[in-house]
Amino acid sequence: MEISEHITSLAREGRLLAEAAGKAGTDAPVPTCSGWRVRDLLRHTGAVHRWATAFVMEGHRTYRPIGGEPAVDGDELLEWFREGHRILVAVLTDAPDDLECWTFLPAPSPRAFWARRQTHETTVHRLDAEFALGPSGPGPVGAQTAADGIDELLRGFHARDKSRVRTPEPGVLRVRATDTGDVWTVRLSAEPARTTRDGGGDADCELSGPAERLYAMLWNRLPADAVTVTGDERLVRLWRETSAVV
Repeated sequence: MEISEHITSLAREGRLLAEAAGKAGTDAPVPTCSGWRVRDLLRHTGAVHRWATAFVMEGHRTYRPIGGEPAVDGDELLEWFREGHRILVAVLTDAPDDLECWTFLPAPSPRAFWARRQTHETTVHRLDAEFALGPSGPGPVGAQTAADGIDELLRGFHARDKSRVRTPEPGVLRVRATDTGDVWTVRLSAEPARTTRDGGGDADCELSGPAERLYAMLWNRLPADAVTVTGDERLVRLWRETSAVV
């Protein structure tokens, strides 16, 4: 996806998140985030938006911690979230392509990194907000956006030293998006996972299905049976137990 596409998605997803949060109410439980209510979701995502905005707008070259969350609630909290989201979208839109600032995953540029990262931060939490509305579940995630988010998760987050997706018994997990044609091969071991964009070689387990269902399942927003699982289910259990991003 291009930077402009990420920013367009970010703008849409933030609006949808706020809309769902308003309908659910800030006291509604969020079933996909244990112990959270909608107010926690808004405070967390809004704080992350402001954190990202500071790197892009002020050009910080080193890590800075996320700021505190507000004590406000109800309509005031929703407006606080919307304001921070609007500012983030505007700052990313206006940022120069040669922006220099701190990032934490590989990307073509810092502007590309923050546009992509905040798109998926917001999309995943939009799903959470819509799950809080009840059993009808969340609205769709575009197939290309979902495939892009799978790639960020597999080749970005879980390539880091801090990833806990490790096993003393090596295995190969394949992820196949049946609608976009994207395929990832994830080689699991006692070291950080190594993921390539290919479908070559044997796999011990394969997860297949539409990109948006794989996206939600890999981010632990849908159960494993939301996609087709073929082969060694040990690797699926490993993923479910250790893949939470920290």
